Amino acid sequence: MNGYELREPGVKESAAPRLQMQRISKAFPGVQALREVDLDVCGGEVHALLGENGAGKSTLIKILGGAQTPDHGTIRVDGRSARFPTPRAARQAGVAIIYQEFSLVPSLTVAENLGLGREPHLGGWVRSGIQRRQAQQALERLGVQLPLDATCDSLSVAQQQMVEIAKALAQEARVLVMDEPTTTLMPDDVARLFHVIDELRQQGIAIIYISHRLEEIERIADRVTVLRDGQNVVTWSRGDWTRQTLIEAMVGRQLEQEFPKQAAPRGAPRLVVHDLRRGDTVRGVSFQVHAGEVLGLTGLVGSGRTETARLIFGADRATGGSVSLDGRTLRLRSPRDAIRAGICLLTEDRKRQGLMLGRSVLENFALPNLPSLATAGVVNVRRERAAWAGHAQTLQIKVPTPETLAAHLSGGNQQKVVLAKWLQSQADVIIFDEPTRGIDVGAKYEIYLLINRLAQAGKAILMISSELPEVLGMSDRILVMHQGRVTGEISDPRQATPTQIMRYAIG
Repeated sequence: MNGYELREPGVKESAAPRLQMQRISKAFPGVQALREVDLDVCGGEVHALLGENGAGKSTLIKILGGAQTPDHGTIRVDGRSARFPTPRAARQAGVAIIYQEFSLVPSLTVAENLGLGREPHLGGWVRSGIQRRQAQQALERLGVQLPLDATCDSLSVAQQQMVEIAKALAQEARVLVMDEPTTTLMPDDVARLFHVIDELRQQGIAIIYISHRLEEIERIADRVTVLRDGQNVVTWSRGDWTRQTLIEAMVGRQLEQEFPKQAAPRGAPRLVVHDLRRGDTVRGVSFQVHAGEVLGLTGLVGSGRTETARLIFGADRATGGSVSLDGRTLRLRSPRDAIRAGICLLTEDRKRQGLMLGRSVLENFALPNLPSLATAGVVNVRRERAAWAGHAQTLQIKVPTPETLAAHLSGGNQQKVVLAKWLQSQADVIIFDEPTRGIDVGAKYEIYLLINRLAQAGKAILMISSELPEVLGMSDRILVMHQGRVTGEISDPRQATPTQIMRYAIG
């Protein structure tokens, strides 16, 4: 989809590993996070690290980055034994980790970020000329051009990512870890990132690549290692795996198909949106969603998908148009109006907009449902717990106790908690905005089954997603947006292709 062409593997069987992690074990109170895990990466190789949420990937990378210490095991870099009691020790050994949350200082310039902590100075004064030359050299190694005097908060996400990679190269990194690097990137930016990764390969950098997007693994990985329940499952070289075998290795069972779409009886229109407008972000959007229908809504970042959902949910005020539910025109001045009318929104950023991470799952579940869970203004604890228990069982939410903080759940279980609170509200229209972002393949499958059940129950589903295989695999009908307008409709997703969607998406 992004135009990146696959190249030959960059590692030979006889190549000596740049990094070796052997028999790494780590336990936390009540949890064995890692059990004798092995991982090795050669210079010039992209080694994908895969597994479901909770498989142990994050713990292994934190150990490699010096954020945690292993209980047992050894680490070698270029054949030499290494210990990383601190992140600084890992960096000094040539290990750099680019997390999903960038470590840049937004108010500093590109040059200043690239030299942070290594500033050339004389008599206590930073020698800015030398700093700029060093920054330019690091960017040239990537083959990218960025304004050295621009502050990082003025850059796009893709440009900030290039600064992160350049910073790693400036620190003489020989092992580079990329954790979900394409989550917020547009297709063109993904293609550029893959080109940069190929350049790093040619320079002999050893790359560990973590992603839930299997199409990326198929494009760029020389080898893959799958973890499950804190243990090695398998390590395969290119040509030894398929998309299906990767999925089955991660979840530990066979899945009949990646997208288990089941058609539901289609009823009358429930949600009707007519000529919805708000400035330049949403410009005359009209559509309808029927009972039992999953309407996919897609488009590039900035196309107006999420902005449309926020108008329907009352989070933003429309400047024109109307929203109707079951033939009744709604006045949506706030999310409370939408919730009372029977509309709910699972936001794309569940951690910041969908949940209070510092509160328990029970509190998160109850918050929008207090009127139905209270008697004379006082929450009925027995009713609250019974309602939660019912949804937790139906949705198979894995949580130690209802008092567990939402922050401690995996991404898939967090998404289910958000869904549980909306199901308790008896919503008739459910808007999923990026329902499986950052969720492993096993949890994705469960979310897809839930979407099927909701459609079978006569709910109207609006599913917003930038994952084209997901849109094609789970939608009954697809709308594509570009610059605030609907630019195309696909009535039979089974006969459509990602290329067709992209034509509409670029206008």
